[in-house]
Amino acid sequence: MQEMLSDLATYGYIFLFLYSLGGGFVALMAAGVLSYAGKMDLATSIAVAFVANAIGDTLLFYMARYQKSDIMGYMHKHRRKLAYSHLLMKRYGSWIIVFQKFVYGIKTLIPLAIGLTRYSFTRFNVLNVVAAAIWALVVGIGSYLAGDALTRAYDVVAERPYIAPLILATVVGLLWLFVSRVTKKR
Repeated sequence: MQEMLSDLATYGYIFLFLYSLGGGFVALMAAGVLSYAGKMDLATSIAVAFVANAIGDTLLFYMARYQKSDIMGYMHKHRRKLAYSHLLMKRYGSWIIVFQKFVYGIKTLIPLAIGLTRYSFTRFNVLNVVAAAIWALVVGIGSYLAGDALTRAYDVVAERPYIAPLILATVVGLLWLFVSRVTKKR
């Protein structure tokens, strides 16, 4: 365990950057807990996750805008989710750019869906940077403040390893149920 913490403290910022390009929620939470434990710096972790997350969503928007034919080949299986993303965008407008940072399952679809429309690239980037900052601060500081509780929860799961798959299966099942109900053809 000590060796893993040492490796995370050494290579943690690189891992955090790469993971935050495509989301980064779990990595930023881990960085917040490691910051609580004194193994990483909280401000640096938040800054790294913020920059990577903003770059990642901008790249998704850019790819959807200028590589539509290539992107649509990958999106064929996710047509309903893409349509749901468009509905969310129409219903909530620009707020969906902030909202999508916190919701697994639509995190990558919203920038792609917005990129497929005529939405302003500049406006998207400004809102994306603001949303990435809000996301990084909320998740980073929240996980730092919850560091003691998360560390104790980790200790419980480490003592009873059968709990982790049950929790994971429950979370994945609930997410799948939510997405399938929302995107179900009526």
